[in-house]
Order: sequence, then structure tokens, then C-alpha cells
Amino acid sequence: MTMTQTAKCKRCNHELSGEFCSACGHPNNLKRIDSRYLLSEISSVLNFDKGILYTVRELLLRPGESVRRYIREDRSKLMKPVIFVIVCSLLYTLAQQLLNFETDYAGANAKAAGESAVRNILVWMQKNYGYANIMMAFVIAFWVRLFFRKAGYNYFEVLILLFYVLGVGMLILAVFGIGESLVGLRLLSLGALIAYVYAGWAIARFYNKRKKINYLKGILAYTIGTVTSFAAAILIGMLIDAVT
Repeated sequence: MTMTQTAKCKRCNHELSGEFCSACGHPNNLKRIDSRYLLSEISSVLNFDKGILYTVRELLLRPGESVRRYIREDRSKLMKPVIFVIVCSLLYTLAQQLLNFETDYAGANAKAAGESAVRNILVWMQKNYGYANIMMAFVIAFWVRLFFRKAGYNYFEVLILLFYVLGVGMLILAVFGIGESLVGLRLLSLGALIAYVYAGWAIARFYNKRKKINYLKGILAYTIGTVTSFAAAILIGMLIDAVT
């Protein structure tokens, strides 16, 4: 007598009783990758129900509410924070390389540093905004957490907020950089100011939008965090130069 072999989930090896695994939710049979699959994947990212466009819209209109919801309620609609900040930074870098606009994000300090480890670190930050933003977020999050220590959010939850805020900031710079290249007017400095104000505004909205003092605290925390990030980079470069 031949025994019937029970189908098992390809991901967790749990016995299957339907189209989806009852243990991990993995489908029994994956759809074949074809043109329809690729189109559905693209549309899932580029739509206003979830994905990057939805994430950008929510972060521009409702930054505090949308990030709080991501942290405590629903993480299915907003783009993952680390991926978001890397993608936004990459979009900025691509626009900058194609249109050759430039910010003083790290470039001015790099030129002033001359040939040194400090210069190399600042140039690396300028060329790798995605990774640089992630590292800066770790520093800025410390200061935001310090300024709003009674709010009940831990350091890593604040870090999620900063990933989203810095991502939007890079998109704002990209838009104004493109505008500057197309119309020939000095718009990038205005974009940098708007991105700076947005960061303080978004931080305040995340905690309590009704407290006016939070907007000042948000700006101060973001400013001190940014300055500390560059100071740390410069200090590390100076230590390397001193050793070598």
C-alpha cells in the first residue's frame, strides 16, 4: 500500500492544508515571474495606496501620525524606513550626477580640509548620501531622544522617524536641485532651508503637534544632531591624520 506524501511549506517545512501555510503564510505555489508579475510589482511601489509615493505623500502631509501608526499599528503601507532613506538618497545622487548641481552638504568642508583623512571622509559622505544619512540618523536620534525623553518613545523608534525625515529631506533637495538646473535660478539653498524646516516640523508633529515648544525643540535637536555628526566625522579624520 502506497502512503500519500503530505505537502510541506517550502519556507518553514510545516504541513500544508491549503493554498497558504497556516504557520508562516507563505503561498504553496509562487506565481511565475512574467510581464504581469513585473507590472504588478512596479504598481505596488508606484501607487498612492502603499509604496514610495504613498510614503512620500503621508510624510509630507501627516509625518507624525503616519510614523506613529507605522511604529504602533500598521507596517504594511509605508516603505521600510532604511530602504526609504537609501532610495531617496540614491534618487538625489542620480539627479545630481545627471544635472551636475551641488550642495554644501559636505563639499564645502571637504574643500577646506585639503588633502587629509578629514577630506576623504567628507568626500565619502558626499558621494554616499544613503549610508551617510543612516549614520547621521543614529547621532541625531540621540539628541531627539534627549530633547523629548519624557515622550515614551525609545531610541530605536526615534531612529525610524529620522530615517523617514532624512529621506524626505533628500527628495526636497533633489526637486530643488532639478529646478535650479532647469531654470537657472539659485533654488538649492531654498530647498536646503525647506528640508531643514521640514525636519524640525516633522519631529514636532511626531511628538505633540499642539505644543508650540516642540517645534523649537525639534529644530534644536535636529541642528545639534547634524552639527555633532559632522563634528564626529571631522574628529575621526583628525585622529587618523594624527596617527598616520
